[in-house]
Amino acid sequence: MKYFTTLIATLVTSAAFAQATLPVSEAEVRKVDKDAGKITLKHGEIKNLDMPPMSMVFQVKDKALLDKVKAGDKISFTADKVNGAYTVMSIEPAK
Repeated sequence: MKYFTTLIATLVTSAAFAQATLPVSEAEVRKVDKDAGKITLKHGEIKNLDMPPMSMVFQVKDKALLDKVKAGDKISFTADKVNGAYTVMSIEPAK
């Protein structure tokens, strides 16, 4: 049981560390769809996804993130591939 508890703690810590180290990208919000939990971004390069600049629709990790933005806002964000879908993990106003 002790081994199992240690394994779970390691996996949780690893997942939190991986999310905390996602590179930050810049974007302009084009559309917010709160009901669907999606956001359309015109974004710069997303290095961890090997993605060039483009406009595309992302899912969001938490629909509450969409309360922070509206179309036309400049943002900094992190994204990752979650269960096969490109997903915005965090959003902050651009500096």
